[in-house]
Amino acid sequence: MATTAAPYGLRPINRIDGTPYAGATSQFLINPAGTGTNLFYGQVVLINAAGYIALSTTDGSDITTNNLGGSGVGAIGVFVGCSYINAQGQQIYGQYYPSGTTGVVTAYVVTDPNVAFQAQLSGSGAQTVLGTNTFFTAVQSTSTGSTQTGNSTSSLTATVQTTAAAFRIVGFVSTPGDAYTDVLVKFNPSAHSFTNNVGL
Repeated sequence: MATTAAPYGLRPINRIDGTPYAGATSQFLINPAGTGTNLFYGQVVLINAAGYIALSTTDGSDITTNNLGGSGVGAIGVFVGCSYINAQGQQIYGQYYPSGTTGVVTAYVVTDPNVAFQAQLSGSGAQTVLGTNTFFTAVQSTSTGSTQTGNSTSSLTATVQTTAAAFRIVGFVSTPGDAYTDVLVKFNPSAHSFTNNVGL
C-alpha cells in the first residue's frame, strides 16, 4: 500500500499495449556552456530553441498555455541520466545532471510516446480516476529532485480532470484508494513532441 508521500517523477515501466519496455533511449546534447537547472531521473524534458535538452518548467495542466514543451510544442520525453567528462578527465555516467556542468554532456531520454510510466499521485486516487487526465502537482525545477539519489521528487495531481492535460492515467500500480496512489500514465498526444504537429 502507498501510505506515504514519496514521489519519484516518472519511471518507464512498459508500453501501453502491455509489451515490456526494453530500456531504449535516445541521446541528445545538453548545452555545452551549461544549463542553470539540475536534471533529475524521471523529469520531463524538452528540446529548447537552441536545439538542446532542457527541463520542462510548466505543469502540463493545460495543453495550450501550460503544455510541457512550452508554446504548445510538447515535451520530447523523460530524462533517465547523462554522461560527461568531469574535471579530472573521467567519464561519468550520472543519474542526474548537475546544474552548470559544461562540455559535451549527453542526455539519455525515453522518447517513445507509447511508454507507460509509473508515478505517484499527490493524494488518493479511486478506481474512477482510470482514464482521466492528470499533470504535475507543482512545476518541475532545479530543486524538484534529490542530489543524493539523483531522482525526481515530482508527483502528479490527484485532482484529475477530463479536459486536456499532459498525462492520461492508464492503470494502477498500488491499490486504488491508497492514501498516495501509484498509477501508470502515458503522455497525451499534444503533450509529446512526436505526436504533435507543431514545431519549435
